[in-house]
Amino acid sequence: MKISIRHRNNSLFYKTLNGAHVGDLFMSLIHTCRLARANPFDYLATLRRHIRRVRDDPAARLPWNCQATAAAPAGI
Repeated sequence: MKISIRHRNNSLFYKTLNGAHVGDLFMSLIHTCRLARANPFDYLATLRRHIRRVRDDPAARLPWNCQATAAAPAGI
């Protein structure tokens, strides 16, 4: 509950509707990482490093199985 209240208070300072959408997206990803017991920073950095593999198979890049698939060779 505390996370959602903090996000609500911080969202008052978004300048555009697109900025609010991006902020909500990141908040959702970070909260999902916490529920999956994954480090949010490492998860987002891994997504950025393997952007092409994310586009090819987005389901394999979810927080609860991202570390295993990030260690796999590029052909998989």
